[in-house]
Amino acid sequence: MIRRRRRHDTAVEMQMGPMIDMVFLLLVFFMVTAKPLKPEADIPLGLPGTAEQDEPLELPDEQKIVIQSSGAILLNESPLADAGDRELDKLHRTLFRLGEAAKASQSELLVTLAPEDEARHQRIVDVLNACARAGISGVTFDDPGGEEN
Repeated sequence: MIRRRRRHDTAVEMQMGPMIDMVFLLLVFFMVTAKPLKPEADIPLGLPGTAEQDEPLELPDEQKIVIQSSGAILLNESPLADAGDRELDKLHRTLFRLGEAAKASQSELLVTLAPEDEARHQRIVDVLNACARAGISGVTFDDPGGEEN
């Protein structure tokens, strides 16, 4: 019979000290070589917007809206709406932009309505509603006869 020797198995242990040292060295290396990012709040950014004026800017004194008997709407002789358009979105957007430009130039936007004699009353109300939605309060009516007394 052959005798076998018993081996004394020793457990292999990992040395933690040098591993911790290496981790800290790598951590310091990456912290030193990394470039810090700028926070978004520190990035100077100018968004487009309105510029405040020191002096009032010369805009036309008034915008003239003609309401034709056919129902078409003209703003300063430029057609903006047909007879079938009840919402008048294009007129509303244009008046809103004119109002914003007037605020930026520290002036008041004045709108004069000039309905033709045969213009429907509902069409005049539609135009007044578009002016109200655009935030325009300076709305007047043109003298229909244009005569001096």
